[in-house]
Amino acid sequence: MMYYGGTSIAYIRPKDYEESMKKYVLFLMLLQIPVFSQWNTSAIKLGAFSPSSAGTGFIVGYEGSHFFDPQFSFGWSIDWYHSNYTDATVVNNANNLYGTSGSTNELRARTNIHDFPIMAIGTVRFPVTPLSDIYAFGGLGAEVLFVDYNNFDTPSQSDFKTAFDFNWRIGVGATYGFGKKSEVFGELAYHYSAPSWTYDGYDVNGNKVTYERVFDMSGIMLRVGVRFYY
Repeated sequence: MMYYGGTSIAYIRPKDYEESMKKYVLFLMLLQIPVFSQWNTSAIKLGAFSPSSAGTGFIVGYEGSHFFDPQFSFGWSIDWYHSNYTDATVVNNANNLYGTSGSTNELRARTNIHDFPIMAIGTVRFPVTPLSDIYAFGGLGAEVLFVDYNNFDTPSQSDFKTAFDFNWRIGVGATYGFGKKSEVFGELAYHYSAPSWTYDGYDVNGNKVTYERVFDMSGIMLRVGVRFYY
């Protein structure tokens, strides 16, 4: 405390100033924790997926995430992929078992699938500019495949099966913010899964044989989307 012209003037000594600044900085750091912990996002993704078994088809997905700090988020995703195609593996197997009879074997191989990958996703972001980031992500989960296909022994008869498998995915992407709580993005990913089931059939000699039908759902995924923060 000092006096100037009979009026008292308060001032902070250097040591007191340093202590005050430390407390102020600590206070600001503590303020950031609840702010970051309440960042949540919802994203809609549209694009193309090209698994080995089924060929390129349309895929749409939803992803919800929670930010633990500005660079790292963790969440979950669900996608829907659809394809109606002729399974080349089934055609080859039919040719070997029954001899080449193109139209019948192609009828055996007609397949309609609906694929639903469900995953836990972790994402790391790297700022590029105040409005743009690049990011890398990875995920693990399970896959449910609904398959409508023609019976191998009676091609005119349609059958339905459900197949399951574990899956994983890795990818990279880039974002650009166009509002305080929204951004657009594009991403490229590799997805792996191979749902399958076993079934009984007969060979050309009438012997009962157990087959396994595997759907290799591994391939490249390219998508764009919009993400909202709340």
